[in-house]
Amino acid sequence: MFKAASFIFLAFITTVRAQKSDSALAFFKQAEQELKLLQKETFYSRKEAERVAGNKKFIKAWDAIVSNPEVLNYPFDSLNDISILEPKNHKFKLITWNLHKDDGTHGFFGYLLVNNSKRIKKGLLGHETIEAYEYFKLIDNSGSIKNPENYIGSPAKWYGMLYYSLIECNGFYTLLAWDGNDNLTQKKIVDVLYFKPDGTPVFGKDVFKFPRKNPRRLIFEYSSEVSMSLKFNEKRKQIIYSHLAPKDEGSVLEGQYQYYGPDGSFDALELKKDKWITLEAVDITNEKNKNDKAEKPNPADQTPIFKPK
Repeated sequence: MFKAASFIFLAFITTVRAQKSDSALAFFKQAEQELKLLQKETFYSRKEAERVAGNKKFIKAWDAIVSNPEVLNYPFDSLNDISILEPKNHKFKLITWNLHKDDGTHGFFGYLLVNNSKRIKKGLLGHETIEAYEYFKLIDNSGSIKNPENYIGSPAKWYGMLYYSLIECNGFYTLLAWDGNDNLTQKKIVDVLYFKPDGTPVFGKDVFKFPRKNPRRLIFEYSSEVSMSLKFNEKRKQIIYSHLAPKDEGSVLEGQYQYYGPDGSFDALELKKDKWITLEAVDITNEKNKNDKAEKPNPADQTPIFKPK
């Protein structure tokens, strides 16, 4: 009798869990479809006022989604106009996107969804149950930050950017990002995310070793008319990037970044003893590809949405 009752109880629990799993999956699928529709208005409307209105709806939709811990387990892989990054251990999802403005500047938005649990169980969608889930809205505060390379930020006071690559390091995460800046220049950025012992997320960290400065992140500014390569090379375990220089080296253009662009050479960052060390003029003769060339983009092909290269 006891065995029969136990079997019935376990069958009941299994059924309830399956129903919850189906319900959660249906919720996220429906939410993803809603976000896909909102993307069109947010990112592709011709008028800035329409994009701003669409973005408000987009944020409101995400606000309703991120309160559910199972969001960490859903891929949202049909959303092509935002960036979603996560480490191999699924500790967090970092979601960012940019809003193009008519004056050439960009606003940045996003969420950081974190699993601060030390205990991991089987979840409704087949991955994990989140025991200590937290989510943070990223609030772009870049307009009031005077020295962004040395700035230590929080999600509520974030130096906004669009993240496109994540590198897992010992005790922190290195992030590669883009900032459209304005009509004259754009930026590529090497940012850092880490978590304090209590789980508090922090952007910016003293992990860069330079002779004359001690930055918390690296910012490369260059002409909006050219492309700069900034990528992590898995084989070499290095961040390889285009060396930037003004059109006429040593001229009055020095420091006027609208005239800066790749000069054909490459530098690299290599991690040594948990510090990113600069290596100048690295030889990547056999590793260059079409995305490493500084090519002037065709204005007819430009869209408000940045597509990482």
